[in-house]
Amino acid sequence: MSTPSLLILPGDGIGPEVMTEVRRIIDWFGKRRAIAFDVSEDLVGGAAWDAHGTPLSDATMARAQAADAVLLGAVGGPKYDDLDFSVKPERGLLRLRKEMDLYANLRPAVCFDALADFSSLKAEVVSGLDIMIVRELTSGVYFGEPRGIFTENNERVGLNTQRYSESEIARVARSAFELALRRSNKVCSMEKANVMESGVLWRQVVQEVHDAEYPDVELSHMYADAGAMQLTRWPRQFDVIVTDNLFGDLLSDLAAMLTGSLGMLPSASLGAPMANGRPKALYEPVHGSAPDIAGQGKANPIACILSFAMALRYSFDLGAEADRLEAAVQQVLADGLRTADLLGPAGGTPVSTRGMGDAVIAALDAGL
Repeated sequence: MSTPSLLILPGDGIGPEVMTEVRRIIDWFGKRRAIAFDVSEDLVGGAAWDAHGTPLSDATMARAQAADAVLLGAVGGPKYDDLDFSVKPERGLLRLRKEMDLYANLRPAVCFDALADFSSLKAEVVSGLDIMIVRELTSGVYFGEPRGIFTENNERVGLNTQRYSESEIARVARSAFELALRRSNKVCSMEKANVMESGVLWRQVVQEVHDAEYPDVELSHMYADAGAMQLTRWPRQFDVIVTDNLFGDLLSDLAAMLTGSLGMLPSASLGAPMANGRPKALYEPVHGSAPDIAGQGKANPIACILSFAMALRYSFDLGAEADRLEAAVQQVLADGLRTADLLGPAGGTPVSTRGMGDAVIAALDAGL
């Protein structure tokens, strides 16, 4: 079989720094586990704007379409605040998601035991937390038409349209049910069927897919606002949550903060299978570009490292190696090593971005 291809897009701010540590871990897998990848690198976001006058060039888009997986760092920064909305750095990321048709965004919210005290909730509430939020990513209010700012009756009106088709709902529901089969066999679907027709259709279609294809998975329905309340009340009641684009954006960030730090959380955006059977896939940390600390060695690379672990699991069918990498991260945290974002009242040993990468690699070596 040919060597699987991985396109790396470091992006802006701390993106290149955290991606450097991922590159070192990719090299480790090649040298110590004989797991090789055909790695290439390109520009996205502000870096692409600076070089090409666009947040994502057509050539880079074509490379992303051809790759077995794409790993992205972060995009954006105040340098680009005055750009037109259509060419802001974030549009490069949105174009990748849309043109690759990455309709299922997987956002795990895992609370490592060593970081339970960092959560805004009590440790006994979040200890052992392991939720997977599946957010529909290519439709809904972020992409619906008509949209824009118009003038009506001599005043400005902002308009965005929430739109979902039956097939768009069904395919993301299947993604959630398939994930549940690998986990605790439980899905909660969240929408606003009490006030939104799109929510009524969402609930109907999710139930229909469940009844016809996944009757053995436990399914429940919940209004999204009630879901937000329950996530802060008793989050461990959930296993897989499936929801639309807007609510998924909000709920996944809420769940992220339950774990204590955005710097810890990875994500995967998956689409339909390619000819080789692998899904179209983009992996990225949840955190932003953090331009205020860029170049200072303060960034936490763990979210980007764990995004690569998700690539091992979902794109390359290397679940045991993903487990190995996740266990190394857990060991480093248990040993008390902390980047700046993880230093709190409980203390710990401060390390730089590079130092955290060194520690994860040492833990991988120790685990052999």
